[in-house]
Amino acid sequence: MFRSVLVANRGEIARRIFRTARRLGIETVAVCSDADLDAAHVRDADRAVRIGPAAAAESYLSIPDLVAAALESGAEAVHPGYGFLSENAAFAESVQAAGLTWIGPSPGAIRDMGLKDSARERMIAAGVAVTPGWQGDDGREATLLAAARDLGWPVLIKAAAGGGGRGIRRVDDGDGFAAALAACRREALAAFGDDRVLLERCIEAPRHIEVQVFGDAHGGLVHLFERDCTLQRRRQKVIEEAPAPGMTDEVRAAVCAAALAAARAVDYVGAGTVEFIADARDGLRADRIWFMEMNTRLQVEHPVTEAVTGVDLVEWQFRVAAGEPLPLSQDQIALDGWALEARLCAEVPERGFIPSIGRLEHLRLPEGVRIDSGVEAGDEVGPHYDSLIAKLIAWAPTREGATEALAEACAGVETWPLQTNAAFLAKCLDDPDFLAGRIDTDFIEARMDRLAAPAGPSPDLARAAAEALGALAAEGASAPSAGLAGFRLNAPPRTTVRLWCDGQPLVAHLDGEDVEADLLDTGEGLVLFESGTAFRFTADPPDPEVGAGGGGDGAVVAPLPGRVVAVPVAEGTRVARGDVLVVIEAMKMEHGLTAPFDGVVEGLSAAVGDQVREGEALARVRSEAS
Repeated sequence: MFRSVLVANRGEIARRIFRTARRLGIETVAVCSDADLDAAHVRDADRAVRIGPAAAAESYLSIPDLVAAALESGAEAVHPGYGFLSENAAFAESVQAAGLTWIGPSPGAIRDMGLKDSARERMIAAGVAVTPGWQGDDGREATLLAAARDLGWPVLIKAAAGGGGRGIRRVDDGDGFAAALAACRREALAAFGDDRVLLERCIEAPRHIEVQVFGDAHGGLVHLFERDCTLQRRRQKVIEEAPAPGMTDEVRAAVCAAALAAARAVDYVGAGTVEFIADARDGLRADRIWFMEMNTRLQVEHPVTEAVTGVDLVEWQFRVAAGEPLPLSQDQIALDGWALEARLCAEVPERGFIPSIGRLEHLRLPEGVRIDSGVEAGDEVGPHYDSLIAKLIAWAPTREGATEALAEACAGVETWPLQTNAAFLAKCLDDPDFLAGRIDTDFIEARMDRLAAPAGPSPDLARAAAEALGALAAEGASAPSAGLAGFRLNAPPRTTVRLWCDGQPLVAHLDGEDVEADLLDTGEGLVLFESGTAFRFTADPPDPEVGAGGGGDGAVVAPLPGRVVAVPVAEGTRVARGDVLVVIEAMKMEHGLTAPFDGVVEGLSAAVGDQVREGEALARVRSEAS
């Protein structure tokens, strides 16, 4: 076993790898950009090395700087984590060329499986069923359109390189094909430096099933059963679980055998995930599950597999990279219970999941579940990387028990002033169809209005806020109190109090019952938490906001800092409510800014390539009705 490891990543995955490394007595080395000099993963490590400016392209994606950092630190091995360069064969080769141990599959396997088109061809040769589709060297629009018509609508246009749900567009007919192809190519080029695409038939009522595989350099190869990653938004996973709901022993044996065949086809060594798409209209069937791709790295959702198998997958990565055989044989690996993971992100579901950035002044995560967190209270969630705060993982003997535990954990999340998707996650987990296992990848989209709708405070919470504001006023409190406090109050027999919640008027009825709640005194009101949501209460109405840019005046503003990647309209264009006017890329995602109502575009100031600030006006829509 090596003495030290450099983790070429950041956030929660770096901290999670450090945790296993410390247990094994391995010294840990962090890398950090200028934006992360005091980040939680830097504080966790034994040592840290600065690798460049905040922009990922000049830091976490810079192969020379990462290799130089490893050599400077004296690390003997490099773990890439996931994302960034974790599936980059050139990075793996550079690490090995520097005389360091690469904790991952061979560069050849990364290259073979990293391109979806060549991976499909390998799987066909290995006898693994693949999704009906088209791949080839002729990337002309006319060729692709003809192939799409031959496949039959709807089809998926997918980036040939990369993964993580980026560079994918669904097209339902020929009319929308050109625009979808352009958008897919643009996103693929920005994310992976490669704008080649392939086509796949779009499977109706699809389930996303993946199998964890692990190989060693001695010919050992095992699977650790399946995960279900069906709940997604914009092709990004939201909630994952193991095992998959509705999976029979027969279908499990077939899909795990296919995963092993896929890994064996490239002599796979290390941790990997073979991903399948299933037509689940009639439940999971072995003849309706097809290979999609293979991720040649550790997955974000690996904790659910660890929970149901009792295996530390990072420890296995270390041991296999050090030349040891797999710790367990296939017949020694068994499923035990059920586990679910929810990705807690700083984002605003009711505003299209735009990231919520800034300083996380207050953070309280629930107890009783596993927490893999990338930040702590006082840390900054900036615009340069993804907005993941933590992963919440619950285990129980049954799916019902694990789901209930995770829903309760999500409802118990407290953050301020940044908003999160905690309440959204809890609603997903409480949905009757989810509880019954009736899910497909359109599950969230079909319920978006309900799942993403902001909830108001309960009467009990309003009563608690009114009592607390009254108590502070009676004390003459003018300065913020010391952080979070709990209180229980016995109110007068019957009183009606007017107050404001997040700027909106509210009436609280004090009915004499005991009220118990947690509160945060910000000095500009009291924040109370309920069901994963923070509510700010004040005794007085807020000052009128000036220039809010909320769309009522037709202004279209940047919701966060980013780069303009598309402007599909021109000055004077007639648009309908919801039409995309400007597309900006920020925090690893594209965000389409839409027309707030029907009208004509004017004051268009955005151009492709522009770097824009949060709140910057990019266009205005003038209503023709006025």
